[in-house]
Amino acid sequence: MFDALSGRLQEIFKRLRGQGHLTEANVQEAAREIRKALLEADVHYKVAKEFVEDIARRAAGQEVLSSVTPGQQFVKVVYDAMVALLGPAVPSLARAVEGAGSPAVWMMVGLQGAGKTTTSAKMAKFAASQGQKPLLVGADVKRPAAIDQLKTLGKQIGIPVFAQESGDPAGVCRAALAQARTLGCDTVILDTAGRLHIDAPLMEELVRIAHDTKPQEILWVLDAMAGQDVVNAAKSFGERLALTGIVLTKLDGDARGGAALSVKAVLGKPIRLVGTGEKLDRFEPFNPERIASRILGMGDIVGFVETVQASVDLDKMREMEEKLKKSQIDLADMLDQLEQVGRFGSLKDLLGMIPGMPKGVGAMDLDEKQIARSRAIIQSMTLRERKAPEIIDGSRRRRIAVGSGTTVQEVNGLLKQFADIRRFMKQARSGKLPRGMKLPRLSG
Repeated sequence: MFDALSGRLQEIFKRLRGQGHLTEANVQEAAREIRKALLEADVHYKVAKEFVEDIARRAAGQEVLSSVTPGQQFVKVVYDAMVALLGPAVPSLARAVEGAGSPAVWMMVGLQGAGKTTTSAKMAKFAASQGQKPLLVGADVKRPAAIDQLKTLGKQIGIPVFAQESGDPAGVCRAALAQARTLGCDTVILDTAGRLHIDAPLMEELVRIAHDTKPQEILWVLDAMAGQDVVNAAKSFGERLALTGIVLTKLDGDARGGAALSVKAVLGKPIRLVGTGEKLDRFEPFNPERIASRILGMGDIVGFVETVQASVDLDKMREMEEKLKKSQIDLADMLDQLEQVGRFGSLKDLLGMIPGMPKGVGAMDLDEKQIARSRAIIQSMTLRERKAPEIIDGSRRRRIAVGSGTTVQEVNGLLKQFADIRRFMKQARSGKLPRGMKLPRLSG
């Protein structure tokens, strides 16, 4: 997300580079271009207008230091304005008061299709990682599929789910609070019903739930790929409910991102958490500085390091290092490395966190589908075949191709890549590496 906007902003900053100093004329011109770029990204027109006015105020009277260019100076001005637009960062969600005997209640609200049910499960997993004991509640009794989905997700992450197939949603939520006390759960997450549009019965239902459960958090779930009209719908919820914040979903999507940039200013509520991928662990507290850095092409090296640290098995990495030193790697080791890469989520998004990474990173030799196919090929091999790939003859290759849903040619290609890697390691260890030889690609 934000790729198109980020590209436009980079062009604007580039035009300022090389100019002697910031002037009212070149600042105003850049501000107009930024306003146009924001509107093209579907940012709310009032938000875009106020944002460029803020930039103009901040840039007025700025002196260009000898160590930076006007372009760099202006990037800092835009960065500060964007952090102010998106932020500030808000402390973590409310937790149960120790000794009070009642769990903290987080109420999820929003339109149908925003991803409330999946987000509720992500929040439960996130809460559990913080040492809390959550209970998921299926409060959408009119849509059995939503309850079934919540039960499935709860089973995947090992979180209990309270659900009743029928009844009054407020009554279901009251019963869930009683069940939470029985189970010793300290956090209750209410997955409420959504609609395709705002309607009076929905709002009354949500108001009753809020009245009966007295939630510490009422969070509006917003699909970051939606247009700004959905942000306006949030205002209707805010008029009836005491919203405490926003949860953005699908921030890894490829939409223009206007809703994500507009929602805090339009709704007047902070963004609290963001979903950054389909996997249930792709969820994190919102950090305006990091998002602003990525939009402006400044990267997010802290986020990069945190993602890698959370995904990499350090013991396996050390074991792999020793095997590489002795040139003893096999296809089982290659599979371990590919699976660790898979836990990163989107490689394009991951590399986009690195400052200075070119925008064309998607065209690099990082074909995620090919990596998935390579994993499938190795997983279709027997343990003996992984340890000794030289025994894989024609019939075995055909069997592996059928088992992995690939072709014999793809199996041959992976085996050749692995043979090249192993030969490279042996030659590097012996000091006989030919000049200019490069490590073979792992991604096809």
